[in-house]
Amino acid sequence: MNPTLLLTPPLADDPERRKWVMATASAGGIAVVGTAVPFVSTLTPSERARAMGAAVEVDIGDIPPGGTKTVEWRGKPVWIMRRTAEMLAALQGQDAQLADPQSAREQQPDYARNTGRSIHPEIFVAVGICTHLGCSPTGVPKESANPSVGDDWHGGFFCPCHGSTFDLAGRVFKNKPAPTNLEVPPHRYLTDTRLVIGEDKTA
Repeated sequence: MNPTLLLTPPLADDPERRKWVMATASAGGIAVVGTAVPFVSTLTPSERARAMGAAVEVDIGDIPPGGTKTVEWRGKPVWIMRRTAEMLAALQGQDAQLADPQSAREQQPDYARNTGRSIHPEIFVAVGICTHLGCSPTGVPKESANPSVGDDWHGGFFCPCHGSTFDLAGRVFKNKPAPTNLEVPPHRYLTDTRLVIGEDKTA
C-alpha cells in the first residue's frame, strides 16, 4: 500500500475542501469559547461569598439590660450582650477558676484585652461558637438548675456538646474541653447605638 495516498492534499489545490475546513475550525472555536465562559464564571466569587466577608452594621439600641442580640457575620453567629452592673461585678474574683483570665491568647483584638473583653464594659461582642469542636453554647443565668455549671455559677455560657463553660466575658473555665476563650471579633462603634462587626476600632 502506498503511504502517500493517506496524506491530506494541500488546501490550495482544493478550494471547496479549504472552505469546509475553515468553517469547521470556526465552529469548533465558537464551541470552545461557549464552554469556556461558563467555566470561567464559576471561578468568580458569588455575591453571597463576598457578603460573607463584609462588615455588618447592627442597631444595638433595642437590646435591654441583660439581653442579647444574635447576628450573622462571615457565616458565624455573633452575640451582642448588654451586661448589667451585676453581671459586670460577677467577672471579678474568678481568675483562679479560669484557664486564661487575662486573655493572653489571641482570641480578641488588643482593645478587647481586658476583664470584660470589650470596648464599652456593658456591651460584650463574641462569636457564639465553642472553641472546642464548633458547637454553639447557650446562655445560662446565675440562678440556674443546671448541675453541669456548678454551685458557684455566676452566669455565663454552657456548651451542651462536651460541657465547656465560659463566664460572661466568654473566658473558659479550667479543666474543660474548650482550649481557649470565645473569640471576640473586630468591631467598632459608629454611635452609642450603632455597632459595626468586622472592622477594627479606629483611633
